[in-house]
Amino acid sequence: MSLWTSLEPASVTVDPGSRASVRLRVRNTGDVVDEYRLEPVGPIAPWTTVEPQTLRLYPGTTGTVELTFAPPRTSDATAGPNPYAVRITPTEHPEAVTVPEGNLTITPFTEVRAELVPPTVKGRFRGRPRLAIDNIGNTKLTASLSGSDNGDRLSYELQPANVQIEPGRAVFVNTTLRPRQIIWFGSKEEQRYSLAVRRSGAQALEVEGTFVQRGFLPRWLATALSLTVALAIAFVMIWLAYKPQVNTSANEKLAEAGVSTLAPSPSAEPSAPPLVPTPTAAVVPEAPVTSAAAAASGGGSGSGGGGGGGGSESKAPAKPKPETAAVAVAKLATRSDGRHICYRAYVADQGWQDPVCDGAIAGTTGKGIPIKALNIAVSGTKGVSGNGAHVVEGWPTGSKWSHAADGVDMYIGSVKEALSPMQGFTIEVTDGSVCQSAHIKDKGWLNMGCTPAGKWMYGGSPMEQKLQLEAVRFTV
Repeated sequence: MSLWTSLEPASVTVDPGSRASVRLRVRNTGDVVDEYRLEPVGPIAPWTTVEPQTLRLYPGTTGTVELTFAPPRTSDATAGPNPYAVRITPTEHPEAVTVPEGNLTITPFTEVRAELVPPTVKGRFRGRPRLAIDNIGNTKLTASLSGSDNGDRLSYELQPANVQIEPGRAVFVNTTLRPRQIIWFGSKEEQRYSLAVRRSGAQALEVEGTFVQRGFLPRWLATALSLTVALAIAFVMIWLAYKPQVNTSANEKLAEAGVSTLAPSPSAEPSAPPLVPTPTAAVVPEAPVTSAAAAASGGGSGSGGGGGGGGSESKAPAKPKPETAAVAVAKLATRSDGRHICYRAYVADQGWQDPVCDGAIAGTTGKGIPIKALNIAVSGTKGVSGNGAHVVEGWPTGSKWSHAADGVDMYIGSVKEALSPMQGFTIEVTDGSVCQSAHIKDKGWLNMGCTPAGKWMYGGSPMEQKLQLEAVRFTV
């Protein structure tokens, strides 16, 4: 061995995000001039620098190297003792490698981030947001969760109510909000609330959100029901109070005739039978026959020259179903040959729009209203495929694409209220190319892009920006 080393000090402590240094002394104990190459090794080598990286020493001389440790303030810098080492390779004797070792202690730190997904939920009887908690410290996080609001108008159900999160990991907490009073009639009301992440010995981290409580029935319907009930009560009261006058003249005519009810004596001469007046029936005003009653009486006659009829009731015409993209592209294909694409957007708080075709705009611009789903159909391209990406959830269906043949509806995205808006999509056609342009929140229209034949392409906001999709245009 022609080398002697010494670390001063052998152990050192450092805070994540700061620096610490130690000195390494190297002595050439051989009898020839030698050059030594120094290289950090071990788990913390990426955070270690050696200055200088080579030493040229004469026999019997000593050189000094400074090792600097700079662990980042992230979960990768594991709290506690971390061994480190430096490989020293002599140029003249490369087989005589020396690896002095030391110990670096990284101090613990805690940092937590929390986010509500989505920040605003709507419902009549409950809302179901999710709380995302990220542990970006270098120690395990243990916390309890609770909810609160002004006026204690909501109740909170958190699953789980306590969490333990390893460094660099995240958990999602399912939250159910329930209003303590239901709005039976009237418009919606907004209620601000907050969810708190509480840690021992640290200030609670609070995340605020909004619960929009909808009325069970609209106000106009409540007014209509009140008027209907009032009219029904008034009708019943008038009906009970009305007493029609009924007159009879039967008793008066019996008295005028002077007729005895006794039978005639046998000795008496036979005479003509007494004239007994027929009692007159009480006169009751006849109720007018309504059209419904007339229809019912007419329908009850089984015969009668075909005039009696069957008595079937007339029904209101059924409400037409909304036109889909497949219906629109089929109509367009009958009028014009060639390749066509029709599409429509499901816009938040508005529902499905009417379909448009071949480069027209679906969705909205300048209103800040996102798209949640798309309905697409093609003709002349042998089918279409696609998938939808959402702002927080990413690709809810993973690698599973939606497919549809010519003239058949394809749906991407989701209209579920709890799911976040779309931020982008992928699309391709089986035969030929498809072109697309997307309108993104705060960005406006992106450049029109076209796929190579038989290839797919992505349209919308870049995944890392997480901006909502507001309008689209397609051509084939």
